[in-house]
Amino acid sequence: MNDQNKLIIEYANRAIALFRISVDFLSTKSVNGAYASAGELICILQTLAFLEVIHGAIGIVPSGFFSPLFQWAGRVYFLLAAVRGIDEVQELPAVFITFVAWCFAEIIRYMFYALSCVGNCPYFLIHLRYTAFIMILPIGAVVEMWTMYQTLQVILKKKLYADHFDSIPFSYYTFVKAGVICHPFLCLLQYLHLFKQRHSKLSLRSEKKIK
Repeated sequence: MNDQNKLIIEYANRAIALFRISVDFLSTKSVNGAYASAGELICILQTLAFLEVIHGAIGIVPSGFFSPLFQWAGRVYFLLAAVRGIDEVQELPAVFITFVAWCFAEIIRYMFYALSCVGNCPYFLIHLRYTAFIMILPIGAVVEMWTMYQTLQVILKKKLYADHFDSIPFSYYTFVKAGVICHPFLCLLQYLHLFKQRHSKLSLRSEKKIK
């Protein structure tokens, strides 16, 4: 299977996840069923997305290494430890918003990568690829942080994962609390990086069109 086909499959999987969430929302008129309808699929897809980190590292896709690694690690932790691991947050509206934001972002990104592989990516998609984050990233960052904040009370009450760290001086509650505090600053760094990337890619494209 070549790289283009892999990217198309990734695109299709995200579209399926978004379709499942949409069907659940339309049938139930509720945003509480996002995890039940597509959560496990998204967990699997996001875990497998580590391949994108590798692809960026070896140059198959032009995403680089550290930015995809940072995003992958944050999303996998959010999904597996915060959402999948804590039943009480799975029906929060914030999970619905997070999943929808992620799916839209990934559908745009994988479509861009797939068409770029064959050298046939239209300008509107290039522009969308490097512009959609302006709205999607802040929405995702806020709802992810809110979801993490909601887990704090559950972690403290249930002493969640405490037995895993009995032998070392480590508080999982304090770790998550620190993560909630740091989250806006880390997302701001990512946001500024994407703006820099946007300026570079769209400026280069404009110069090519002028020539």
